[in-house]
Amino acid sequence: MRIGRMLARHSFIPSSSATLCNTGMFRFRCGPFSRAAALPPRSKRVYGSGSHLHEQRAASGALPSDLFSGIDRHRSARRNVVIQGSRMSEVFLNVLPIFILILTGWLIVKAGYLKPAVGEALGDFVFRVAVPVLLFRTIAEADFKEGSPWPLWVAYFSGVAVTWTLGHLAATLGFGRDPRIGVLAGVSSAFANTVFIGLPLVSRVVGEEGIVALSILLSVHLPVMMIAGTVLMDRADQKVSGRPRQSLARLLAGVGRNLVRNPLVIGLAFGALFHLLGQPLGGPAKIVVDQLAGVAAPAALVSIGMALDKYGLAGNTGLATVTSTLKLVVLPGAVFAACHLLGLSDSWTAALVLTSSVPTGVNAWLIANHFNVGHGLASSTITLTTALGVLSVSAWAYLLM
Repeated sequence: MRIGRMLARHSFIPSSSATLCNTGMFRFRCGPFSRAAALPPRSKRVYGSGSHLHEQRAASGALPSDLFSGIDRHRSARRNVVIQGSRMSEVFLNVLPIFILILTGWLIVKAGYLKPAVGEALGDFVFRVAVPVLLFRTIAEADFKEGSPWPLWVAYFSGVAVTWTLGHLAATLGFGRDPRIGVLAGVSSAFANTVFIGLPLVSRVVGEEGIVALSILLSVHLPVMMIAGTVLMDRADQKVSGRPRQSLARLLAGVGRNLVRNPLVIGLAFGALFHLLGQPLGGPAKIVVDQLAGVAAPAALVSIGMALDKYGLAGNTGLATVTSTLKLVVLPGAVFAACHLLGLSDSWTAALVLTSSVPTGVNAWLIANHFNVGHGLASSTITLTTALGVLSVSAWAYLLM
């Protein structure tokens, strides 16, 4: 009835053969229309408030085209919203299993089904056997089409430097903490769990090219981060405690000995050797390597979940909230910007950004434990970033699409 009155005001009245049409947002009568008055062959007529002019042929009985274009725009916008929502759901469902496995490990210990010692043993197996074999296979069989690894390293570690600095300044200037906590805040903000969460995530979301990029990063990630964290923490501890300064050469020698014995470094080194020799894996050795590498991701995720119970939230969580925000938002944002500035490929960019967006690694806790300072900050940051990681990782994965 209302549409009929509107049409009558514009000198159109629906004929008896008009039918009810439904466009989704609007319902109106359409079909043949009879003329109420004679019009010139072509004229400009004003519809509604007079803000739109529409040309109509004298013999035409059609509704104004702007009405239909508005309906089309509405349909297009609604379709875009549905598509975007579908993509976001797809990304979220692709990332969710990563964190469900972590939650599974946490529930196993929390419910008392298995003891925490089992999780520690599983973590040792992952760190000493499964992941080194995965890295060995990846490097041995990799096709390094991207050329020099330097742009990759510069892109990632420039983001680390920015985030580490912000974390340190937030602790020392914003919260008035001593330099040791400043160093630990920087470590907690910038040290991603590249092995236990990054590898499974990149493998699932990016694929083989992403694993190659992450393996190249891992070849220097642990040495760079551990050397920087240990040296800076030692200097900060010397400044606070007043003890004699340990020589840099002696400090680096100790870190170097630990790195040479590190299973990840050994796996990468043997993989590089096989790659340079051009020796392909085959036969039973290939089957064993594939099976061990295949259990690395799920076992790593369950083991990190089983270890979460010993961390938890401790002390004042204000600084931990800041370091968690830096870890989940600022670090991947800085890495993303650096990747684009340096022109990295889409797959390598996705691998680095997703790796940087994962929760804080347990190395922050190891450094705190070694220097006996900042346990609450390290454990709270690990817990918060793991709890919120499913949202931040999903958001970054969606943006990278």
